[in-house]
Amino acid sequence: RHRRDIEDAYLAAIDAAEHEIVLASAYFLPGRRFRQALAQAAQRGVRVVVLLQGRVEYVLLHYATQALYGALLKNGIRIFEYHRSFLHAKVAVADGAWATVGSSNIDPFSLLLAREANVVVLDETFAARLRASLQRALDDGAAEVGIDEVKRRPLAARMLSWLAYGLVRLMIGVT
Repeated sequence: RHRRDIEDAYLAAIDAAEHEIVLASAYFLPGRRFRQALAQAAQRGVRVVVLLQGRVEYVLLHYATQALYGALLKNGIRIFEYHRSFLHAKVAVADGAWATVGSSNIDPFSLLLAREANVVVLDETFAARLRASLQRALDDGAAEVGIDEVKRRPLAARMLSWLAYGLVRLMIGVT
């Protein structure tokens, strides 16, 4: 009955954001509504930063996520890949006042099929501490992915990313 609660909380925060959204997720395969909400936030001048897993842990998910990079970057969303170690964070901060921490990645499996739990905290002190922690991760272990880097990827690599994306979406649909 509550399969969409976590996604709905994210979407409400993204829609209400006026200045900044920073989110970290090990696995990032957002659905259309989520991607559109992030793009709309960026288009209205909100700084949108996404910190993702840079190391390959699950090959299919890693490359499926990369299929979305071009569209996200074209919409003004900044993408950073964390390479220092494996990233298992599932957190976000919006406008320095709204924060979430939990077990849910931003992917269909976590958001729709798995039993996940996130807590939403409306507290500036907590949000500031979480934001500072995210900034340290961005500064000390992440590299920004640019649109030129995505465009330079060989055609075969881009096609494999889209194939991986299609396979993941198909597997989620079947499940």
